Amino acid sequence: PPQPSAAGPDGMAARILHRLRHALAGEGGREERAHGGSEAEDFPESSELEDDTEGLSTRLSGTLSFTSHEEEEEEDEEEDGAGEELGEPPQATGAAAGAEDGGRCWGRCGGGAGTAAPWGGHPSNDGGWQPGDVGALGEPCPRGGRADTPSPGTEWGPAAERPGSSLLTRQLQELWRKSRGNLAPQRLLFEVTSASVVSERSSKYVLYTIYLIRSGRFDKAPAAITRRYSDFERLNRRLRCRFGCDMAGIAFPRKRLRRNFTAETIAKRSRAFEQFLSHLHSIAEIRRSPEFLEFFFLQDLRVAQRLTCTGMYREALATWANAYRLQDRLGVCSSGRFLLTLAGLAVCHQELDELGEAHGCCEQALQLLETQGSHPLLGPFLQAHVHLAWKVGKDKRRSEARLQDLREAGPPLQQQPTLKECLIKEPLE
Repeated sequence: PPQPSAAGPDGMAARILHRLRHALAGEGGREERAHGGSEAEDFPESSELEDDTEGLSTRLSGTLSFTSHEEEEEEDEEEDGAGEELGEPPQATGAAAGAEDGGRCWGRCGGGAGTAAPWGGHPSNDGGWQPGDVGALGEPCPRGGRADTPSPGTEWGPAAERPGSSLLTRQLQELWRKSRGNLAPQRLLFEVTSASVVSERSSKYVLYTIYLIRSGRFDKAPAAITRRYSDFERLNRRLRCRFGCDMAGIAFPRKRLRRNFTAETIAKRSRAFEQFLSHLHSIAEIRRSPEFLEFFFLQDLRVAQRLTCTGMYREALATWANAYRLQDRLGVCSSGRFLLTLAGLAVCHQELDELGEAHGCCEQALQLLETQGSHPLLGPFLQAHVHLAWKVGKDKRRSEARLQDLREAGPPLQQQPTLKECLIKEPLE
């Protein structure tokens, strides 16, 4: 005799209903396999997912499912309504939605409400999803893995960022750029980089090399000077004669009769000279005074002028260039000494057949002389600029017009010296 079913009539009805659903789903599955290929065989039908929750846990726990763009678009349309009802945030589009390219991967269940499982999440027995581990940045992590260890295929870049976080990052970067440009003051630092003992026929002294460095900027070519103790002492004496009150609180290393060439004495004096120059530069009246400025670049100007007069243009060019950098660091790029430096650079570049560099020096000088109606170097710079512009194929019409106006207002140009003659005859006292 047939044994009674443990489930009773209700269990029999449930089995019949299940077989009917399975038969209907089988017909739909054959049609999908005809159109979708082998991909549809890898995933269970929606009816099985709804009824067989234990089998779902066995098949999909801890796995990743990759879907094509077409399937994602269809699922997104179905999920839009459910997401709005549940108050879920909108999913990222574009590059952030490319999960199959190695970004975030979501295990999706076919049919139903289109719920997505994060990496490492798994379905629970009550039909919901249990989330996996979450990293420090709020990103899902694989089960059993560390939150701070990226998994293979994980994308750490714009595609993995959330719109809110990327917007905040851009705002912080823009604020940082503005603060650097507007709020960060630039200071001039003086650093003794080396000290060497020089022995001559009748004297022995220590030569200190000082670099002028602008804080917060990188200088490809440094501005450097070499001075001995007597040079610093002469500067201190001249400044105390003119700025007695300001110099009262500034210390200067005293002269010693013995042990002047020991490593300890040289190191202490190096630090003292750095502090001495920094203190002087912090006082506006002193750092703008001729005594302070000429301490740095007047010696280079004299050496460069002498080398130019003797025809040693390559050596003179290096000295003119260092004098240019020194005046640039000290912020005196509109003085007569700076125009003389540009004249020396232009002459040396032209003599070395570096016409483009010489033309650039003349243009910079003419920009500085734009507001000055008359200057001893204006005519020579205009003549040199017209000649160099013709050589390098640049526009010279503006310089020719200014030269014509200068010819009508002053003496004939034939009586004006050339740029090289002005450079040689300029007294540097």
